Amino acid sequence: MIPSSTLASQIKAQALALGFSTVGIARVPPSSSEPDPSSNFKPSEPHPLPLTTRLWTRLTHWLEQRFHGSMVWMERDPQRRADPTKVLPGCQSMIVVGMNYFTDHMPDETHQAGRISRYAWGNDYHEFMKDRLTKLEEYVHSRIPDVQTRSYVDTGPIMEKAWAQEAGIGWIGKHTNLVSTSFGSWLLLGEILTTLTLEPDEPTTDLCGSCSLCIQACPTGAIVEPYQLDAERCISYLTIEHRGPMTEIAPELRKKMGNRIFGCDDCLDICPFNIHAQPTHESNFQPRSWTLHPQPLQLVSITQDEFRALTKGSPIRRPKYEGFIRNAEIALTNQTPSPSSTVTQ
Repeated sequence: MIPSSTLASQIKAQALALGFSTVGIARVPPSSSEPDPSSNFKPSEPHPLPLTTRLWTRLTHWLEQRFHGSMVWMERDPQRRADPTKVLPGCQSMIVVGMNYFTDHMPDETHQAGRISRYAWGNDYHEFMKDRLTKLEEYVHSRIPDVQTRSYVDTGPIMEKAWAQEAGIGWIGKHTNLVSTSFGSWLLLGEILTTLTLEPDEPTTDLCGSCSLCIQACPTGAIVEPYQLDAERCISYLTIEHRGPMTEIAPELRKKMGNRIFGCDDCLDICPFNIHAQPTHESNFQPRSWTLHPQPLQLVSITQDEFRALTKGSPIRRPKYEGFIRNAEIALTNQTPSPSSTVTQ
């Protein structure tokens, strides 16, 4: 029998060898009790209830306020989403990996260019991260053949940022995204649920303190209070997850979307912990030729086949052709002065 501490060290070393930037392990407590409606806690606050119970409570409270918008899958069995033992029966530990996607490029917004979120400049992280996570999963099975595992990259019913904090990867900031002292705001996450009992890491302490720069930076006021996001006002949600024509987005929000075609990095860019962020070594995150300088005027007229070719192997396919064209039209509209603002010579 391999000691849990030795096995944990071996798994971490293998994760780093596979190209992940960071890795940690969280202990998964037994199955949750009922939600506690009085427990409206901050993600980083010490609390006597098990993490799974706290996550269920917080998720339920968030859903009740309809902050998830049209993401109806969030409503399906929130207890399962909050409790890994209901995803993998007998789950004892979670191996959480992160990949640094920060590159030393800057978006070029001159000449009426649009803006695409940094994580989508290169190749689709779901694909290459999942391939490496599967290899890590295979490594775990090679060490302990009868273990049960299940892995996800942003697609499973896992509240991954909370487990990343529990595994010592970073903490959930006031913008509800993960922050790391080593990688700033620029980590993408994956996880392996396992029935192994592995030595856990210490959870990360919240270092946001009194800083509220991310809240102030949000163009639409989507961060309604620290650690609470109304997705229906979030530009990332509006440009990626929201389905429907331009007319289904409130005019005030359309205006505040500015030149953003896919996602929004404003609350991430402003974080002081990015000062120490180092460029990634991962070539998959390097930008494509057009993603640093997308042209709404050209993009609004591309065909569906051209969209497929342009976004092959890219996460930018997520909003589908119709959503992408809608976003480009909004960006183009926001660049064009209205007749009332034009000065007559």
